[in-house]
Order: sequence, then C-alpha cells, then structure tokens
Amino acid sequence: MAEITASMVKELREMTGAGMMDCKKALNETNGNMDEAVEFLRKNGQAKAEKKASRIAAEGICRIASEGDNVAAVVEVNSETDFVAKNETFQQFVEAVAKQAVKTNAPDIDTFMAENWIEDSSKTVSEALVEKIAVIGEKLSIRRFEKVVENEGCVVTYVHGGGRIGVILDAKTDVVNDAVKEALTNLAMQVAALYPKYVATSEVPEEFKAHEKEIIAAQIEQDPKMAGKPEKVIEGAIMGRLNKELKEVCLLEQVYVKAEDGKQTVTQYLAQVAKENNANISIRKFVRFETGEGLEKKQEDFAAEVAAQMK
Repeated sequence: MAEITASMVKELREMTGAGMMDCKKALNETNGNMDEAVEFLRKNGQAKAEKKASRIAAEGICRIASEGDNVAAVVEVNSETDFVAKNETFQQFVEAVAKQAVKTNAPDIDTFMAENWIEDSSKTVSEALVEKIAVIGEKLSIRRFEKVVENEGCVVTYVHGGGRIGVILDAKTDVVNDAVKEALTNLAMQVAALYPKYVATSEVPEEFKAHEKEIIAAQIEQDPKMAGKPEKVIEGAIMGRLNKELKEVCLLEQVYVKAEDGKQTVTQYLAQVAKENNANISIRKFVRFETGEGLEKKQEDFAAEVAAQMK
C-alpha cells in the first residue's frame, strides 16, 4: 500500500474540487494513483465541480437569517439557471448558508468558506458546497454574505421577489416596539425598491460628487440654452442638478414611497414615527443584495446548442 501524504490529498483536491476526506479515500482506494483517483471521484459524482468551474453562475437567490431583533445576516448563493434557483434542495441549502452566516465571526468570504459547516462539523462550508454541486449537477457559488449586529436598537429584514433582493436595515433606537419595527420594515422595502446608495448625504464620498459634477458639467456644456451663461450661473446649475441627484441616491433624502402627500421625505417620516412613539430613531446603515448584481449572465442560444450537439 502506497503512503498517502497530505500533499497528495491537497493536489487531488485542487484538481477535482472534491472534499478532503473524499480525496483521501479515493487515493487509498487506488493505492495512490492520481489518475485513477480522479476517475474514482468522477464515478462517484464527487468531481463534478471540476467540469463546471468555468461556467457562469449568475442566477440564484438571497436569503436572510435573524437572531431576535439585534442580529441578522444576508447571503447570496448563485446557480447557473433559474430552474435550479427554484429547486427545493437548492433553497434549503441557501437557508443553511444563511444560518451559518448569522453565527459566523468570519471577516471575509474565504474565512467563511473554511469554517466548519453548521449542519455537519466534519466538513467545511466549501466541502458542503462541492457536495451540493455534485448532487444538483450545476455550478453553484456562495458569492457573498454580510452580518449586521445592533446592540442599541434593532435590525429589520425584507426579502423581495422570492429571494431576488435581500435587505437588512440597521437602526439605533431607544424604543423597539411593533410600530417602530413596522416603520423600519417599510424603509427596508424602500431600499429594495429604490436602491439608494447611501443613508445620508454626509456619507457620500467627495470622489463621487466630483465625478458626478464632471458629468453634469459636460451635459450643460452641450445644452444650447446654457451657451454664453456666466460661470456663476453654470456653477449654480451644476450644483442644483447634483443636489437633485443626491436626493435620489441617499435614503433619508428620498421621498417616502408611502407618503400620502407624495412629498414627505424619509427623514420627515422617521421624525413622525419617532414623535408618535416617544423615541429617538436614526438609521445607521443598510445592506442590499440583489441576485446576480454585477455578474455577467450566460446568453442562451438554444438553436446553436442543438446544432452543436447534432454535429
């Protein structure tokens, strides 16, 4: 019997994407023969991930797990197709990933993936993912997670479109009751719908403002109505457009979507809720995940695929 070393297990794992214990077993079964070990894993469905490594996983779902009113975590797990995203086995796996995230103290996704899997401590999150790929037969990816802890108020969550968008809203408040939580949930829904980038204008980086001013200035330069206007007038127009844009990208400056008069801002709505509940409320942050955001989606051409198979 050949000696199975840690470096051999590592090499096989990198070649196939299979779990560490599966690789060790495969090497033992094949007396250390690397090629036969790869075949062993393929035959057992544990090396399926290897063939799918180059595919694009841009579908999937977001899920959120919470612990009371103070802790919540949102995760995004991607699949190749919407069909798999609706699969119960896949959705249960994503639920488990969210439960893992709400317990974790991992600072980044790499550390998170190396943790012991919450449902089976004999394997890591990464190994659990590889096993799920083998079962489902499609590339899956745990893309990102974010955990929010609020000890001076509460966090509220909202999932839209069956998991297409997941939002956590973090608020500092000295009163946590049903009315306050309902108001904050309304704002979480607003974050999902209107996609603000910042909580308040004070958070907007100067680089963002400078970039937008440059774009607005170029637009005004092309506007015949502004031709020959004094520099002071042009600068005023630039700042006016910039401030209008900041109201759209900053949550507190947005018009509250449920405002009866169509004018009440989120800041004014929060002040109203705070007064009605004798509370002090401020929004610390929000997290908004949208499935596939920023990922290239595979363009399906069914006719071309059939033609290629016929050849």
